[in-house]
Formats: sequence, structure tokens, C-alpha cells
Amino acid sequence: MESTVHSTERTAATVYTTLPGPLGELLLVGEESPHAGLTLTSLSLPGQRRIPAVRPDWRRDPDAFADAARQLDAYFDGRLRDFDLPFAASGTVFQQRVWDAVDRIPYGTTTTYGRLAEELGVPREDIRALGAAIGANPLLVVRPCHRVIGADGTLKGYAGGLEAKRQLLTLEGVLQPTLV
Repeated sequence: MESTVHSTERTAATVYTTLPGPLGELLLVGEESPHAGLTLTSLSLPGQRRIPAVRPDWRRDPDAFADAARQLDAYFDGRLRDFDLPFAASGTVFQQRVWDAVDRIPYGTTTTYGRLAEELGVPREDIRALGAAIGANPLLVVRPCHRVIGADGTLKGYAGGLEAKRQLLTLEGVLQPTLV
């Protein structure tokens, strides 16, 4: 007699939600598995370049993002400096190296593209590749690529737009609020 084993174990499912915030409606995407829970894979801002399109096989699940929503609210209210969220983003080995370095930039501080390149041993002629890796960051806000600025102190490139970068750096106390 032959026995058949059926696995009831689910594989990871892609879930998403949207959250209102001071930068507009955020799109959060994650992978949810029965053993590991939710891993955030993307956080996008309105108008962002390369924003993921919600696919039909994704499941909308605001409850899965409750902890992320709580932490984002606390960050935007000025009560949280460091996110404690499981996240993973796919990228090249070079992108992962750059993103790891970006993750180490402390709240309320900035660094320049040049200093980051020096830290990573990236030659000056490859600084555009460094900028491209930063621009490909799929986890805006929680991976603080907004803390990378030009050598002259000006705001340069941000996938979510320079106004969003200005707002984030103002929130963190790096920039003074502008009067209208």
C-alpha cells in the first residue's frame, strides 16, 4: 500500500497595505511566511521612481503591518529614531554593501556621497554607481538614504523627491524648518 504525504505548509505570500503619512500615502509591501512572520521588502512614497505596482496575487493586509505602522507613526511624531523591523530587499552584492552602509548613518546626521564612497572603498570614477545603488533603495524612510547629501551640503537626488528628503531631514533636526 502506497502512502502519500500532503504538505499543509504555506509558502511566503506577498502582502501590502497603504498608510497615510506626512509625505503622502505610503505603500508597504512584505513577504509573510508562517514561520518568520512579516518581512518588509518595500516602502514607497507617492510619486517615487520605480514604485512597485500592486499585483493581483498580492493580498491587502493592514494587520500584518501593524508594527510597521506603529513605528512609522512614532518616527513621524519625533518619538522614534531607529526602526526595529525585519526587512529584506533584493539587490546586487554592491547594492547590499551600499545599503548596509546607509543603514549605519545615525538619526539626525548626514554623510556625503564622497564620504560614503571612501568608507566603502569605491573609487571616485564609480561614484555614480554608488548614487545609483542608493537610488535603488526599495525601503525609503526605514533605510535612511535621505541622509546622504552632496559634498557642498545641498540635497541631491532622492527617489521620493527632494521635498520629501527635505521634510525627513527637517524632522530629524538636520535642517531648519522653512518659513512660508
